[in-house]
Amino acid sequence: MKSGEARLLLGFPPNSRPTPSQVKAAYKRKVWDVHPDLFPVDKASYAESQFKMISEAYKCLLTAVNPMESAGGGPRGSSSSVTYTRVVRTGVPRVHGGRHHLLVGLPFLLVLFGTVGLGGISVTRAYRKEKEAYPSHNPFLP
Repeated sequence: MKSGEARLLLGFPPNSRPTPSQVKAAYKRKVWDVHPDLFPVDKASYAESQFKMISEAYKCLLTAVNPMESAGGGPRGSSSSVTYTRVVRTGVPRVHGGRHHLLVGLPFLLVLFGTVGLGGISVTRAYRKEKEAYPSHNPFLP
């Protein structure tokens, strides 16, 4: 398929130069319009042929945009001098020059343990008050 036909099929003007993201967006839009699973059985063959044509146009335009893929060089080819790197960011950026993580974590732990401790004291006090107000004569109950 020629690139001019592919551009028209995906909805671009004949002499335009779409970016790979534009090609991908147009392909996704067109595929949802003609997907064979969305049509009744009697019209599925027409939708399937349109689907194949759109897929072929997508491949044609991507290879026209990325000539390394069409030349067979690709990222794994030995004929290209281009090197590919993958940058992965993980975690939280570290603060250089200080070890202040204890100063940040210690107040949090104090607040947490203080709340639990004071809550335990108030619960115990409420339990004793309730027990005095309503004594139980059952020896198996606390």
